[in-house]
Amino acid sequence: MSTAIERATRPAAGEPLIRLRGVTKMYGSGQAALMALRGVDIDINAGEFVAIMGPSGSGKSTAMNIIGCLDTPTAGEYLFQGMHVEQLSRDQRALLRRRYLGFVFQGFNLLARTSAQENVELPLLYRGESAAARHALASRALASVGLAGWEHHTPAELSGGQQQRVAIARAIVTEPAVLLADEPTGNLDTQRSREIMELLSRLNIDHGITVLMVTHEHDMAMYAKRLVHFVDGMLDSDVGNPHPLGPDFLAALPPAATGGP
Repeated sequence: MSTAIERATRPAAGEPLIRLRGVTKMYGSGQAALMALRGVDIDINAGEFVAIMGPSGSGKSTAMNIIGCLDTPTAGEYLFQGMHVEQLSRDQRALLRRRYLGFVFQGFNLLARTSAQENVELPLLYRGESAAARHALASRALASVGLAGWEHHTPAELSGGQQQRVAIARAIVTEPAVLLADEPTGNLDTQRSREIMELLSRLNIDHGITVLMVTHEHDMAMYAKRLVHFVDGMLDSDVGNPHPLGPDFLAALPPAATGGP
């Protein structure tokens, strides 16, 4: 099974990248039992940008954690590129995460005393890449998020927006098929939030990365091409966004400005 994970490429024609069927998730037991998901069915195709929304306790973060292999369903099927993830062992799920998934969280989760370069290199270190390969790939990832020239700055020397850019560079340095973003603008002001959303949009459009984003913010969700809404552990609505906001703002900025505080 591990070999199959390592060799997996793109889903077959017409097959979704991600498929959930009848997925439930229960925490606890007896009177303390909490049903976080109640039979969720959803397909996500390669190259989509999906915003997952809903009130607190609606199940959106639980669904994201299951898709990200950070949690497992109580019942139901989760297929990634046709592979039954719910049947994988802990180590096999970890391998799938390392090979195909990148994560961005509300908290930047950067190592405080290490440089931006070293923070971005961390996933490559876990993959056993050489020092030269780690350096080259991390530099390229930082440049792709507008932080060329900022490689040796520590998080304390960077603005919140820049720190989130480093976190995004760290998430994409392994060239994942899917980027999972959980409230990626939650700690940022409006201007920096727009910059981060336009960056995610550009990664989706220019690099073909499938983006799944949990957000409470309707304005940020409008950058997605598809809006999925959870209520009480169930899929309440799933609609296309005919006019997603795009990376026009970043395109209008000179390169130095996109890396600024």
